[in-house]
Amino acid sequence: METNPTTTVSNVAEMTGGIAPGNFVETDIDEALFRFNSDDTPLMNLMLRAKRVKVDSPEVDHFMIDEPASGFQTSEALTGSNGYTAILPLDAKDQNLPRPYGTLLVEGVDGYDVSGETRTPGKWLMLFVTGHDPASGNPIVRAINGKKSSSGDEFCAVPDIPKGTRISILANSLYETQKEVDPDLIVPSPTRVYLQKRGMNQVVSDYFESQRKRIPFSKAIIAEQAIANFKVRGNRTLWAGRPGKMKVNVPRMGMQYIYTTEGLRWQFKREVRQSGAWTVEQIIGLAKMFFTGEDVPKTALLLAGKNLLEKIQCIDYTKHPEIQITTKVNGMGWTVTNFHTVFGDIEIKREPTLDRLGWSNSGALIGEDRLVHYVYSAEHSFSDRVDGEEATRNGILIWDAVALKGSCHIWIDGEGTSSSTGVVRMWDSPTAPTVKGEDAETYYLLSDCPGISEEAKAGQHWQGQSKMVGSGDNRHRETVWLKVQGL
Repeated sequence: METNPTTTVSNVAEMTGGIAPGNFVETDIDEALFRFNSDDTPLMNLMLRAKRVKVDSPEVDHFMIDEPASGFQTSEALTGSNGYTAILPLDAKDQNLPRPYGTLLVEGVDGYDVSGETRTPGKWLMLFVTGHDPASGNPIVRAINGKKSSSGDEFCAVPDIPKGTRISILANSLYETQKEVDPDLIVPSPTRVYLQKRGMNQVVSDYFESQRKRIPFSKAIIAEQAIANFKVRGNRTLWAGRPGKMKVNVPRMGMQYIYTTEGLRWQFKREVRQSGAWTVEQIIGLAKMFFTGEDVPKTALLLAGKNLLEKIQCIDYTKHPEIQITTKVNGMGWTVTNFHTVFGDIEIKREPTLDRLGWSNSGALIGEDRLVHYVYSAEHSFSDRVDGEEATRNGILIWDAVALKGSCHIWIDGEGTSSSTGVVRMWDSPTAPTVKGEDAETYYLLSDCPGISEEAKAGQHWQGQSKMVGSGDNRHRETVWLKVQGL
């Protein structure tokens, strides 16, 4: 619990230069010090405007993704055969997405014509799900437009499907008299969110209260400073807090739990790493990633550190006269810089808290309508007499947390310190980037990159992983590239 200094005449005198009690003068009070500025805590104000959900526990199971997935990727390569069925290799989290009698479209894998003898470039393979393999849990599929040994065959063979192939889920296809079908078994995985109880106390002595007619400012001015400090510290917690739960022994009350909430910084599932100068193409690429995923928000708000803001402001726009950058007042009442792209508008606002936390080169691209404000105990104030003292304790208590909803949100890491496996780097070169670590690294291509692959085109995501290949004296390190879909 955050505690502010006791408000007595003596303490206030010390705050204003040691002027003796009863001799306060208005010119000695720096009212700007006490004035609260809502622009200093944008994230908290955003949280207060978010969807409010009342809960009956400080521990909440939060489901970040509400909408079912539109597709998935193969976890391993499927080697085709002349058999009529094949087991489609998927990650465990995706195995229940394809259901019996469902159809799937395999991106990039060509199908065959009606005769089953002639490949049809650009017309992709379609699969039919017959069931699930009891041993692996993977779906069993048949090809709708696969290769046939002869045109008279009734069934098709399943061709080769590379690792990492994107597969879209289409509608089911039932037989003539069928009316029952398996329900979609989509069970999203929740994350545990802790709601943190925050409080502010202010103790006002009876003597101070009796002297307020002689003092040219009221305790409301001092309370304003306390509230400003309370909100600024709370805003830092909403950004950078780490989740935790522990017991403490409270005198006369026994063991009780203390919860700390997880900051928004650590909730992002997608990150873009960009530490150098920014270009128009990179901003447009960022807007494309944000607005064209499975989760499409209505607005894009970029809360940025001061250095990131400066880099965006210093972009050379001379080659892009069609780009519109204006200043407007958004729905939150903030004056923002509006960056217009064909995918959608990005509203840019400085977030001072990011500077204080050491993230001046970073920022958060947030869907304003994709936040949830969990509240266990609504904000309320109290006023109690202090036992054994001639003073009154006034306070504010709130028990809440903020969480991201949906998958559109992107953290921009400009510090180069992120260790998240979901980091995407922007790449604008015909030569392939150097992948150093064992972990896979993902790149968003701003231009065609034949160094990666002849199929690596601008606007695509490619993932590279450095692996040891060969044996004996021929053993060496090589980067294996894989096209990534759905980012």
